[in-house]
Amino acid sequence: MVKALVTGASRGLGEAIARRLAADGIEVWLHFHEQADRAEEVKQTIEAAGGTAKLIQFDVGDAGQVESELIPMLRRDGPLDILVNNAGVASEGYMMMLPEESWDQVIGVNLKGFFLVTRACLKGMVEQRRGRVITIGSLAGELANVGQVAYAASKAGLAGATRALAQEMARWNILVNLVSPGPLEVGMAAALDPKKLKQTIPLGRLGRAEEAAGVVSFLCTDDATYLTGQVIRVNGGMGM
Repeated sequence: MVKALVTGASRGLGEAIARRLAADGIEVWLHFHEQADRAEEVKQTIEAAGGTAKLIQFDVGDAGQVESELIPMLRRDGPLDILVNNAGVASEGYMMMLPEESWDQVIGVNLKGFFLVTRACLKGMVEQRRGRVITIGSLAGELANVGQVAYAASKAGLAGATRALAQEMARWNILVNLVSPGPLEVGMAAALDPKKLKQTIPLGRLGRAEEAAGVVSFLCTDDATYLTGQVIRVNGGMGM
């Protein structure tokens, strides 16, 4: 059975991605950091629908936890066919007043987490000469948003890292792409004024998590074997 690790899978977009991949017949490793009860609910939902899921808990930005939790699971149950780097955090505030700890947290989870988890998973993919690495970016990494310097820097960094990694991994048939959602009904946009937000979106509505998950699903199929190094925007037409 094809195996996929989805980081940050206990809620929001990560949950939608995990459920969609499980519905596609993929064994999903549900990663979570703190929300054990919620992750267990997602697992039970997937299994009730006939899917296969396993739980794994660690901090993506902590090298020690990646070493102690993820790598043993890869040795025992891997290698993975698909990695979806979804785990991420944000910190709001003007840069001149942003605490250094907030900057470090955002960069540590969003960028360092991508580095640690992807590095751990690539060895098995190289050995089997195939794999998919799909990272979740954000429109914030492309268009300016006040009060999101750290978040924007991390998401823009992920886009650059995706393109460079795609170049490195192509010789082993490992496809590396980034899905860049705009405002969704889940996540940070859910806390904003929907009326004002919809005025900036050509399609006039927020996106559904399932719509972004569908793009991730496509990137895991045989129809996407000639796609690598791409940033795929799922944003209702924003930034055209």
